[in-house]
Amino acid sequence: MATAIATSSPVLTPRTRSRLPGPDASDRRDTPASFVVQPSAGRPLTPWRFADYIGHQSQDRHAFSWFQARPAAPAVASHNWLHDRLASLVAGLRITDPVDPRLADYVRLTDVHLRRSMEAAEGLFIAEGEKVIRRAIAAGYPVRSLLVAEDKLATIADLAQACPAPLYVLPAAAAERLTGYRVHRGALASMQRLPLPSPAEVLAVARRIVVLEDVVDHANVGAVFRCAAALGFDAVLLAPRCADPLYRRAVRVSMGAVLALPYARLADWSRGLAELRVAGFRLLALTPDPAATPISHVTPEPKLALLIGSEGTGLSSRWLAEADLAVRIPMRHGIDSLNAAAAAAIACYLLSRS
Repeated sequence: MATAIATSSPVLTPRTRSRLPGPDASDRRDTPASFVVQPSAGRPLTPWRFADYIGHQSQDRHAFSWFQARPAAPAVASHNWLHDRLASLVAGLRITDPVDPRLADYVRLTDVHLRRSMEAAEGLFIAEGEKVIRRAIAAGYPVRSLLVAEDKLATIADLAQACPAPLYVLPAAAAERLTGYRVHRGALASMQRLPLPSPAEVLAVARRIVVLEDVVDHANVGAVFRCAAALGFDAVLLAPRCADPLYRRAVRVSMGAVLALPYARLADWSRGLAELRVAGFRLLALTPDPAATPISHVTPEPKLALLIGSEGTGLSSRWLAEADLAVRIPMRHGIDSLNAAAAAAIACYLLSRS
């Protein structure tokens, strides 16, 4: 594996021990054994300066911006830690060709049809942005690889250090050609999917759940998960035709809530609600029907399931008929309906108060 970050980047030269030259003794510190990073010209870079170098390289490809030495690391820090931090950065393989087969997990991320089939076949999903990647790792999803735009490398130094997966570093333009959009959040991660629990397993430990019927917009699915998690709901159930919660946009809109909130997919749309009723849930069907009960009037129950329908037509007549109670959000000024995500947020809030 190549270790050079760029043609003008530092290169690794074997050394058993080196000291950083400086104007006085306070600027001299031992570097880790084995390697010292040296730019093509100028003073050697020690690990604590390497991130500064990556993030603040001068426009002059043969000049570098140097900074005052950082405060000494805490006493518990060791040369091994510094060496690991450096190695995590320079071990990333810089790739300039967007058709490199090692980048296959990140191809055409905006092509919904391709990604649906590819991600299902490979058992993967894409996490976008440092916060979401960290939440995916915290939730136990294995990392297949990390991809970072070259100008954002310094921002994920500790993440790269902690992650054993390959790190691929691309120029921003190459990343855009690969993915189909500008990767303005800097980092992407290909994550391995985990087996979904069954509806029975999810229902066994939940008291408040959201049930989505044919919500096919990824952004709406992500937003519903985010609202449900924020407002104290325990889980989400999905009808068979609902959009994939682990699709990149759904994960991003949810800010990682889809990675933390338990969910399951109903195997049978026509008989799925019967399983909820057997588990003791009262079924509330959210509808714009003016004859429905205002949701703020719902009597508190030990277990409640909020049914939310598709963006266009709402809940099917079958699910409306099977529900225990039809509920509505009172509206004014002639507005008779809300976006699925907005309706879910209001309904979840009102039910969380009961």
